[in-house]
Amino acid sequence: MSPIKVKTLTREIIALADGLGLNAVPEYRTPDGTRIDIAILNGERKLLAIELEASFKWFPQRLLYDVVKAHRAGFPELWVVSNFNSKPGWILSYAAETGITLRILKEKEVLEKLRARLARL
Repeated sequence: MSPIKVKTLTREIIALADGLGLNAVPEYRTPDGTRIDIAILNGERKLLAIELEASFKWFPQRLLYDVVKAHRAGFPELWVVSNFNSKPGWILSYAAETGITLRILKEKEVLEKLRARLARL
């Protein structure tokens, strides 16, 4: 399993969002001082937080932290991109309890799904 090409994928996501008239902000700084890898915004409206998880080490803990960051920053949806086969377990239901729609995607599918998701806005 190959690691995610973080810089390349970040550039591609930013270009896709820009092409659709949205703003993609890399390393989005949240009000409490944490960072989200990529934030998709429509003006000031927060649409989608994207986290790129290139490491399998401590994945459940990273996933939980990603959910907490997205929730605290006010994002309704979080996509976590990881090429590893992981089982999020109870974190999926926790995300739902906080009102976050959580999706875990592979690198090869994220651009196609993002294009479809942003085109529906």
